[in-house]
Amino acid sequence: MKPSTVHGNPEALQRLYGDRFSGQTEYRNEVWKRLCNEYFNRWIPADSTVLDLGAGHCEFINNVRAAKKYALDLNPDAAAAANDDVELMLHDCTLEWPLPEDSVDVVFTSNFLEHLPDKDAVVEAFRQAHRVLKPGGRLIALGPNARYVGGKYWDYFDHHVALTERSLGEALVAGGFTVTSSIGRFLPYTMSGNRQRPPMMVSAYLRLPVAWKVLGQQFLVVAERTVG
Repeated sequence: MKPSTVHGNPEALQRLYGDRFSGQTEYRNEVWKRLCNEYFNRWIPADSTVLDLGAGHCEFINNVRAAKKYALDLNPDAAAAANDDVELMLHDCTLEWPLPEDSVDVVFTSNFLEHLPDKDAVVEAFRQAHRVLKPGGRLIALGPNARYVGGKYWDYFDHHVALTERSLGEALVAGGFTVTSSIGRFLPYTMSGNRQRPPMMVSAYLRLPVAWKVLGQQFLVVAERTVG
């Protein structure tokens, strides 16, 4: 019997995201190229091993600077999206990840945790991230902030877990991480709508933190695996 929800059902994921992001591949790739080059690379040394949790169409992992790249997702479309230097794992994030302990420098996740079926699944994903990260390794989480998104959060059928930077920080601390940076308002809510702003506006936005306080509806939380 197939799973009854979108989570854990690769075929349902393929249909849902194929429709949601249709015609946006080039635009989203350009946006993520700028996000990586102009912001996220500051958190990720060039010689790092990086895992993209819930990689989706691999816009982040394809564009980030790293020595070794992993992408973990259940959507079969990730296979066609991943660049040749990305090792894809079609795998449920709540089951033990097919990587050894202490083998990854950075786990990155964007707009993924809210798609998990419940908070227990989030806890399990963090447990696996803690296991594969090296001591002092970094977890970077980006996602919709329920405090600022409001009812728009529920416009997506596969949204289940409402998080803020504070609740996410509590979950990370309970899971053996130390939060080193927490931004409640970072990026605007979504790039998946019909309105596609020029990618150069992304660069301008990143240079104006004052604009984040007005337009930002996604949190950015950075944490490190506690040593010991």
